[in-house]
Amino acid sequence: MILSPPYLLFIGDATDLLSIKMARGLADWRPELCVGEYRLDGCTVSTGLAHIEIEQAVKQGAKTLVLGLANSGGIIKEAWLPAIMQALDAGMDIVSGMHDKLSDISSIKQRADKNGCQLHDIRHPTAKFVTGTGEKRSGKRILTVGTDCSVGKMYTSLALEKAMDKAGFNVDFRATGQSGILIAGQGVAIDCVVSDFIAGATESLSPNNEAEHWDIIEGQGSLSHPAFAGVSLGLLHGSQPDYLVVCHALNRVSMRGLPHCSQPSIADTISLNIQAAKLTNKKVQLLGIAVNTSVVDTEEAKQICDKLESEFGVPVFDPLRDGCERVVQSLVSESHQ
Repeated sequence: MILSPPYLLFIGDATDLLSIKMARGLADWRPELCVGEYRLDGCTVSTGLAHIEIEQAVKQGAKTLVLGLANSGGIIKEAWLPAIMQALDAGMDIVSGMHDKLSDISSIKQRADKNGCQLHDIRHPTAKFVTGTGEKRSGKRILTVGTDCSVGKMYTSLALEKAMDKAGFNVDFRATGQSGILIAGQGVAIDCVVSDFIAGATESLSPNNEAEHWDIIEGQGSLSHPAFAGVSLGLLHGSQPDYLVVCHALNRVSMRGLPHCSQPSIADTISLNIQAAKLTNKKVQLLGIAVNTSVVDTEEAKQICDKLESEFGVPVFDPLRDGCERVVQSLVSESHQ
């Protein structure tokens, strides 16, 4: 799969900031590949990029319209079709991370064929996978896990990769979701892998490597989320992580999308994930806790992180506010012992 930037980020009629995390991920981590965002009437959120029309984006060099949002069920809504058709008529390729496949919608497929445009359904792996083995692999691995969905696992993984690279580590980010794949340029959308092959697909994503090579594996879902725990567990086993970083968003009352399900504690999340991870790596350790503190001010955020650090004895940080230098330094110190 070869994608063609620059991108125009389509955020449609979104009203929930979390629903455009694919577009926001590109805008935050690969802004040089984006010409702007395109939204429909009723949209109340933004990536922070300039809003431009499709015609203007093409004049500025845009080659691909990215459907940079998600909804319940991953449905390509009928209200989005005029924009998609307009982009195809302008000669743009389309990238989608939805469960619905662009190529399965006849009107889109016909228009793309007519205009010689490519349709990229990046959420749907084309590779063939085998079941996981649990056999020990060389190299080192960090997996981000969460108390809930959409708590910053991808951002934490990318921030860790950036900080470790700066510190001189041989490190790669391994994408397991559509947003990460767009940012990294490769990966496996693990939630679209047949359940029996999730662990095996993750093993292939992070294969044997040099002893001092680190893979930062992007986590998905949460072991405590009734809808997505299966994906999280398969990813956890296939990752065979040496270290876990637990990600948490402050002031959530219930699991995302399930108001009847309360949030687990950080302590329970650590215990649950460590125990599950020991199936394929009995030496797994907690490396740190990444907290999304955006709902409180800087001073309160520091107090919360300091308290958690005293409680759990590992670096606690907001990867966007604080960076990841302290948790990376702990790896440096450990390697010198």
